[in-house]
Amino acid sequence: MVPLTVAAVQSASSSLTGASVVSTCALVFTVASFWWLNARQGHLKAWEPHSFAAIVQCSTARLRLPLVLHNTGPKPIVVQDLILTFPDEPASHLPLLWVSSPSRLQPGPDEEAKLPAGFVVGGREAQQLFLEFEAPFSGFAPQARDYKAQIQVRVGHRKGWRPLLTFTLRAANIIDPDQYTVYNNAPIELTKEDQKRADAALLELLEEEGNRPPPGERKKQDSSHDDDDTGTDH
Repeated sequence: MVPLTVAAVQSASSSLTGASVVSTCALVFTVASFWWLNARQGHLKAWEPHSFAAIVQCSTARLRLPLVLHNTGPKPIVVQDLILTFPDEPASHLPLLWVSSPSRLQPGPDEEAKLPAGFVVGGREAQQLFLEFEAPFSGFAPQARDYKAQIQVRVGHRKGWRPLLTFTLRAANIIDPDQYTVYNNAPIELTKEDQKRADAALLELLEEEGNRPPPGERKKQDSSHDDDDTGTDH
């Protein structure tokens, strides 16, 4: 009888141990599923824009991009700020700052100015945005070639700037840099006439940039002109 009793006790203990393991696994699975579905912090994704608007002058460079941002997690993400950089270019190419959130890609005189402001991308949601970047005296005088461009972002749940999107900006498609208009960012071949127009316009822009005196000298020249005008009046 004793061996039978011991065997029964061992069998009951094994059953309890197995049930405990099953219960523990079920609890872990439930908690993990809840975290994955409701509390996980995702990240932002973006895709290369198929078009862009640009105007490039001696005193300023401005780019407008259509972007789609997707939040991969269930928790909302607060976007605080954005900048546009050119990682492979010299340090003289200053970042272009986020200056506006227009309602469309094509610039126009009837647009309502909308200053940049933080916004929220909801959990597992996607938003289409038009973002305008600008920098005075940025040093960005594009040649007729492809540029590696990168958009960096600051989000509420992390510190510092983080890369959001790295893409190819096809500056060869900028035919009239003095006109703020839309261009295709697809890898297409320009006609010879369009290529000549783009090269001529960009060469003229580079020559103007080279002939423009540095900011310090411009201030001195402006001061001297003001002194001359003052002397003339008296």
